Amino acid sequence: MHSREPTVRSRELGEGLRRAMERAGLSGRQAADELGLSPSWISRLLSGQRKATAVQVAAFLAMCRVTGTERDRLLALCEDQHHLGWWQQHGSRLPKQLVTLIDHESRAVAISEFQEAAVPGLLQTGDYARARLSHSSNVPAEEVTDRVAARLARQSLFSEERPADFTFYLHEVVLRLPVGGGAVMSEQLHHLLRMSVRPYLSLRVVPAALGAHAAMTGAFTLLEFADFRPVVYLEHETSCLFLEAPVEIEAYRNILATLAQTALSEEQSRELIASLATELSADREDDDDRA
Repeated sequence: MHSREPTVRSRELGEGLRRAMERAGLSGRQAADELGLSPSWISRLLSGQRKATAVQVAAFLAMCRVTGTERDRLLALCEDQHHLGWWQQHGSRLPKQLVTLIDHESRAVAISEFQEAAVPGLLQTGDYARARLSHSSNVPAEEVTDRVAARLARQSLFSEERPADFTFYLHEVVLRLPVGGGAVMSEQLHHLLRMSVRPYLSLRVVPAALGAHAAMTGAFTLLEFADFRPVVYLEHETSCLFLEAPVEIEAYRNILATLAQTALSEEQSRELIASLATELSADREDDDDRA
């Protein structure tokens, strides 16, 4: 059987099997010998490029001594691995880490994101993230610190030897909303300025004066890869959605193309962010003088 283009679910299945194999202390060749398969077959399975039957996956899991809920999860992925797109429901308790998103971020060669209400997680400071999470109705107070750490850990993408190309579009409202108060927001704006001059990162503001704009349907992230089809990620309060059908990807590419024509330039965006940061600094100085 020839290799196929992987889906989000087949890649998730492959990663789950890879982790199980590593925990069992097996190499790909050892797993192949144990199952009577070729090493290349195992390699394509772990990369999501090989469709395996439920019997084959069950045998793999038995070899790695995987039982319980993880076994059930991977077998369910096996049944649906050929389906495009994936709606993940996680209930009212948000996951500490969005494992599938993090895995795709680490593989992407280009990431484009639009945010209408908050600074993108990849660009948040620790204090800003803490202020955001502390006011969530669904994040228990005892989990805030761990979730802030997990969010900041995602930013290691910027430290890669050859980082992806990043494009961020932020609505002006994001910059004017004083999350955490003046001091926290001032540092967040200065952090955006520092990030905006990195050669692999483009940061542009959608001005409020524009009124209606192309991305009014809400926040989204487009992730592009060298070896498989692009994915659009949408996040909601109790679920997240991965889209990968060509017509869906094209729709979001159209939105990004329009934003590229209508948003402020990178330089204009930096000027606006710097102006707002200066205003916050002046307000803080006035407060200190009155105190």
